[in-house]
Amino acid sequence: MEVAGATSIPVQTLPRSKTPTVPPRYIQRPEHRPGPTSAAATIPLIDLSLSCDAVRGDIAGACREWGAFNVLNHGVPKQLLDEMRTVGSSFSDLNVSGKLKYSCDSSSAASEGYGRIGGITLIIILSPFLAGDPPAGQFTLPIAVPFCGVKRKFDECNVRKSNFLKNITVSYYPPCPQPELTLGLQSHSDIGAMTLLIQDDVSGLEVLKDGEWVIVQPSSDAVVVLLADQTEVITNGEYKSAIHRAITNASRARLSVATFHDPVKTRIISPAPELVAKSAAHCREVLYGDFVTAWYSEGPEGKRNLDAL
Repeated sequence: MEVAGATSIPVQTLPRSKTPTVPPRYIQRPEHRPGPTSAAATIPLIDLSLSCDAVRGDIAGACREWGAFNVLNHGVPKQLLDEMRTVGSSFSDLNVSGKLKYSCDSSSAASEGYGRIGGITLIIILSPFLAGDPPAGQFTLPIAVPFCGVKRKFDECNVRKSNFLKNITVSYYPPCPQPELTLGLQSHSDIGAMTLLIQDDVSGLEVLKDGEWVIVQPSSDAVVVLLADQTEVITNGEYKSAIHRAITNASRARLSVATFHDPVKTRIISPAPELVAKSAAHCREVLYGDFVTAWYSEGPEGKRNLDAL
């Protein structure tokens, strides 16, 4: 994670330079540096092959208590997950000039191509597309999320096609000579509705639970589900967006692939009326475009955009 105010050094060149120290621009303030993690806790693991009633209860509990969970038997072939990881790793092995041939538009937030957000090397390999109209080879995860009794299904689009977008981001974290001083990605919650993520075999993703950081151990056939800010708004705070971060290590590079499910920027997001009727509104409505602008202009800064509402 990049800290502003110093000369730019491409992060992917650091391993090749064999520098023994982290450049000053990547050193985090002491309160943001990696610290102890909870060895006992782990995010819930949900088997989607079980009965609908059992799965519905497990997902609801995970959404309320964690905002994050792993799913198995989700219908996405492991071969496809492995191929995605292989393609991302192959791209990350290119030299800088090779990657720059696919550069994104630096003046546009989250545009298609290769670039950096927050100092991490990123490859955004799929520009946003309308939900329900995926390109060839694209997969969706058939998870029915029971929003506190309000039945919604993200990937079968109970919202209109024109109100929902997706993009896929491949993130590469090179080995770091001083991982105790920096982060791959500062703590934050995702700003959209939901994120589906796969990891390689190197740990690094952590989720915050009750003030403690919990390591999300990699699993080759599992998909990590991270609830994002707009889900917390829609459910009037019943379900929590997951605060998470990425840490680095000194010996191995790490790769993750995330699929972000987001509203279009013109969409006004507000708590579901049937949930507000049960209790006062805990979240106010927000124009999603304003939410995105605030995130990309200020960065995560170790906190959630949602907390500023």
